[in-house]
Amino acid sequence: MNGDWLIRGRDGRLTVYLPSGDAVLCRAERGPAGPWDDAPRTVGGHQKLHPGPAVGQGADGYAHLAAWRPTVPGESGLVHSTHFRPRLAPLDWIPIGHPDKKGDRTGPPAVAVDSAGRAYVFVRNNGGGVSLRNQKMKGGWGPWQDLEGHDVEGELAAVTGESGMVAVFASVPGGILHWRQEEHGKTPVRTEGVDVAVREGTLRALSTSAEHTTLFFTDASGDLCAWRPGEKPVTLIASAGPGPVSAVRCEIEGHDCTVLAQRSSSGRVAFAAYPTEQESAGAWWTESGPQLPADAMVSLALDEHDEVVAASLSPSTGKLLLTRRKDEPGLALEAWREI
Repeated sequence: MNGDWLIRGRDGRLTVYLPSGDAVLCRAERGPAGPWDDAPRTVGGHQKLHPGPAVGQGADGYAHLAAWRPTVPGESGLVHSTHFRPRLAPLDWIPIGHPDKKGDRTGPPAVAVDSAGRAYVFVRNNGGGVSLRNQKMKGGWGPWQDLEGHDVEGELAAVTGESGMVAVFASVPGGILHWRQEEHGKTPVRTEGVDVAVREGTLRALSTSAEHTTLFFTDASGDLCAWRPGEKPVTLIASAGPGPVSAVRCEIEGHDCTVLAQRSSSGRVAFAAYPTEQESAGAWWTESGPQLPADAMVSLALDEHDEVVAASLSPSTGKLLLTRRKDEPGLALEAWREI
């Protein structure tokens, strides 16, 4: 999944979105803090999907999902679904087309949702740049728009800032490209990027203040770095593992902190926390839980009490594990449990 696949709904209940073969499944808490549904439900009906769906969430708590589906032999199209509440069924998949009108998959999609609840679906196009299609204020979808760019590789990182405006980041050989909205409802425009060697598939963006979005990525040397447009990238800590981090902001002992999680090279989940936007304070990894398969993913969210919750999922085994922060100082976690 591209994006945070563990999210808190508007009623405080948690939902996980699980890729499963040619479908996406969702599973929700029956009430805050559980228990969980015994069995997952299929998102969007019975359409067959390609791997690599994306999920984004708006301030209204609604989840928006996008995925590629096969259409005719050798071609694919993107589809979109909305999930309003954890215990309700998501809407059926709605076709939203192809950035190049027709063809096969061009790259993994990414989704962000603006302050008006409109979904923005970003995807690489056949020209190597980024295309966008977004929902209109009065319903329906606008046309595909070419945001330009070049040599885009890997997953895009889409994010909504505290302002409610949307931004997207893309890695290219030797750098990072960046687009952002300058006004609500307007098309994001390309703005300042940065020259840096980035490991493909490691971008993750987080809104970290009213003024800034922070992009986390792993550089060519294996260090986890943080970058805010307009500043220089900062090395935070050696990456715990090969994939992207999951990131969330929360209050720890009265301080606004950023918590990071990543499947480590040892196979366990590694956690780190530091004061938000104060990378110079330093951070260090603490590993937790059992050893996980190589394909395990990790996601972070806040529960109904704004406490950290972490989930790990292995698509190969289907095993979903969950832990929560204890009512103790620091970032102490409960024992992981299977749900």
